Amino acid sequence: MLAVHILHDKEIIYQFLRKNIGLHLYAIGDLDDFFWSRTSWFALMENQDIKIIALLYTGMNIPTLQILYEGDSFYAEILVKEILQILPRKFYGLLSTGLLGLMSKQFEIEYYGKYYKMELKKLVPELNDLHIHPLTIGDILEIQEFFKTAYPHNWFDSRMLETNKYLGYYMDDRLAGVSGIHVYSREYRVAGLGNIATHPEYRGQGIGFTLTSVLCQNLQKEVDVIGLNVRSDNAFAIKCYNSIGFDIIATFDECLVKSY
Repeated sequence: MLAVHILHDKEIIYQFLRKNIGLHLYAIGDLDDFFWSRTSWFALMENQDIKIIALLYTGMNIPTLQILYEGDSFYAEILVKEILQILPRKFYGLLSTGLLGLMSKQFEIEYYGKYYKMELKKLVPELNDLHIHPLTIGDILEIQEFFKTAYPHNWFDSRMLETNKYLGYYMDDRLAGVSGIHVYSREYRVAGLGNIATHPEYRGQGIGFTLTSVLCQNLQKEVDVIGLNVRSDNAFAIKCYNSIGFDIIATFDECLVKSY
């Protein structure tokens, strides 16, 4: 019999997610102690067999619900119907294709577009650039000002700076580019890139490529799988990530979900 369970055991969750690490990379990263306290996990199970998992991350001002799957949407649709009533009144959705229709019956949907999940498939060669410097919490004001211009709608959690996995590219004594992570775990050996942007005045000079390449070469010393999410219509970014060694492995829809 199918039933929804709230999971609290990291190992049980990980054993399911590791079946497709690339698809579930961000969720696996959230198993790390750094993120774990801000997560809730819902599983549709048949006896002791997990069919699908939903992750609700509450580390940001607006929670994020992530439901990703391969193949048929049968189990995902059942899970969504079962948990709709206990979800927050407002949340971001990262949902495999086919679930928005279910959400729209009880929620107002603000659609942000289709996204690709990409995974790094090769070793990044050594690359050095004296313009690149590590970013820390002491740089927070400069970073926030940078994102207001370079990437105003990004999801930036200043806690991520504590991981020491953010890099800045400086030109003319100005922060011209940033590359960082959304999730990172040495324990589970995964990293999900995020907050990658170049200031409009410095675009077209390869700063994003250089920053992301150096970040990846550093991360590859500590993790086994590196991934990222990118809008499907961002041809320039996709080309850049392809040139570094990323391949598209899945698609999903991103949206803001609000109660009527």
